[in-house]
Amino acid sequence: MSSEFDPKNFPVGIIGLGMMGSSIAVCMLIAGHPVTGVELVEGALAAARLRINNHFKLAEEKGLLTGKVEDYLDKLHISADLAQLKDCQLVIESIKEDINIKGEVFKAVDKIVSKDAYITSNTSAIPITDLQVFVSHPERFFGLHWMEPAFTTRFLEVICGEKSDLDKAQFLYGLGELWQKETVLLKKDIPGFIANRLMYAMYREAMHLVDGDYASVEDVDRACRNVAGYFIPMMGVFRWMDFTGIASYRKVMKDLFPTLDNSDAPGRLINKIVDEGGLGITNGKGFYDYTEEEKEVWQKLYSDFSFEIRDLTLKYPADIVQQKLKEKKEEK
Repeated sequence: MSSEFDPKNFPVGIIGLGMMGSSIAVCMLIAGHPVTGVELVEGALAAARLRINNHFKLAEEKGLLTGKVEDYLDKLHISADLAQLKDCQLVIESIKEDINIKGEVFKAVDKIVSKDAYITSNTSAIPITDLQVFVSHPERFFGLHWMEPAFTTRFLEVICGEKSDLDKAQFLYGLGELWQKETVLLKKDIPGFIANRLMYAMYREAMHLVDGDYASVEDVDRACRNVAGYFIPMMGVFRWMDFTGIASYRKVMKDLFPTLDNSDAPGRLINKIVDEGGLGITNGKGFYDYTEEEKEVWQKLYSDFSFEIRDLTLKYPADIVQQKLKEKKEEK
């Protein structure tokens, strides 16, 4: 991102201030953008304000802020009226995963913001190409896929649809640096984008191992934590194969790929849990059972972990080797 870019002159609008939208709003405010948050669910404005205030308390406690909380909140305007987005140069939609509901919102936003404003969706599954049809200038429409909590995690996915302008995509990619993300760009639309395609392939095989009684839920989780959990935050899959011997991976792939699960439907166990009303930690019924006390402890632990893993990944950014080589050159 150019040093001439000033986030104070680039107002951002967030539509939907639930769990994800609230943390995106905090990320934008920390980066220096004025933010207009629009909550369309009747009676939800007070809860949105509380979530944002709580996020800022935590961000202050963890040392993410360079100023006072009040100074950041002064740049936030919350409303129930989409018309308040008229001056925003970037709009991020983060509402229910329903293409019809999103479509109506995008049609309305398209008539409110300027034709040069970026319009984006935080969808995790709906093809961006399918959402572009709701705006009059589809070249400025993209997916912006975040990971919760957006103001601490390093992930951001910029997703192009068939009519997206790649130069505009590169601008959003650059903004990710300002937002302290290691941004990834999906150049061509494909269901699930980058992150979900990788993750759901692993979810499917995990369910296959449990459904086939090869391993327990607990042991699959332990294997994931103690293998992928060690190298993925630093290297990713391709560099890990380079680092540990790429030829051996090709050999294993030839033997193993034909045996991997290729089901086109969810597994037996997840169907049973969901059909019986299980929602996971939300109601304490999932692959594991949770008491109210356990739910509270897990949520606190994950919050703490997200900050700790953020600090660790900041120590090992994507360009860490280039940085070290530059330091060595400067020392000579």
